[in-house]
Amino acid sequence: MKIEKPKIAATFNADDFNPRIISPVNTAFEIYKHIIPDFSLFQESLTKPFPVHLRMNRLLAQPSKVVSALRKKGIVMTRVCREHDTLYVAEDLPYPGNLLEYFLGHIHPQAMTSALAAMALQPQKHALVLDMCAAPGGKSAHLADLMENTGFMVCNDLYANRQVSLGHTLSRLGVQNSVVTGYQAQEFPLRQPFDYILADVPCSCEGRFRETSEITQYRETRRKAQLPDIQKKIILRGFDLLKDNGEMLYATCTYNPAENESVVNFLLNERDADLLPIHLGIVFEPGLTEWNNEKYDKRLTGAARLYPHHVNSVGFFMARIGRK
Repeated sequence: MKIEKPKIAATFNADDFNPRIISPVNTAFEIYKHIIPDFSLFQESLTKPFPVHLRMNRLLAQPSKVVSALRKKGIVMTRVCREHDTLYVAEDLPYPGNLLEYFLGHIHPQAMTSALAAMALQPQKHALVLDMCAAPGGKSAHLADLMENTGFMVCNDLYANRQVSLGHTLSRLGVQNSVVTGYQAQEFPLRQPFDYILADVPCSCEGRFRETSEITQYRETRRKAQLPDIQKKIILRGFDLLKDNGEMLYATCTYNPAENESVVNFLLNERDADLLPIHLGIVFEPGLTEWNNEKYDKRLTGAARLYPHHVNSVGFFMARIGRK
């Protein structure tokens, strides 16, 4: 697996991602009270710990055999989605990384909504794929799983320390069709168009908040305010890297419309882009068409918002994008 050194200087600093602990205040998301349905249930969900979701890795094992082996160890495994036989919730399993199945690469602990991103993109076998912000590698490995290790995948991440964890994840999960690169996502070279692109961009990570765990926030409001600008640059570059019939999935783990619908709306205004249907096999809310007196393209209803009180996982936003 080849690792290339970063080619372009960053426009945002690694310090942007340094965490601090914030008080678990239930009013943290009052600003979204009018856009999140069943808001009281949403608030209640934030008081509960995240469940442990496991993705069965078909590159190295048959899901049914792995599930059977885990159940024999006394682990209660429940399938979370009827349409996907690789996603399970494991009850009373605090340290999945200690399991033999983890070291063998048969399982990967991954939030259900995060795993659904690759399934929403659904790359075909023998495709050319780009994961623009790939570390720590769970989604990249899942894409390789769906492609059955065929085709070719570029797993890109700017920071060298994150490339290490990315390479480790790909290796542990048996990914053989990938190369790791170190470009700035918004400046990824335009030399080669791709069939599928995943743009799971840096975001404010609001969807990861639970009162029972730590939450990371950007230390300065002005830095957090820079995120939409970065995200818009990344989504434009991703779209410009698509083949004529290519598809891109834009995703965040945040609720903020400024980082979600507003970014996709910017792309729809700047490029000949369109939103494609999203099929997840679970309940999700449609994207918004307005926020804070800003109106968005009506096609944004084709995007997907996933909330923790509906799916008991990380809050997520997805938009599947193609050319008109």
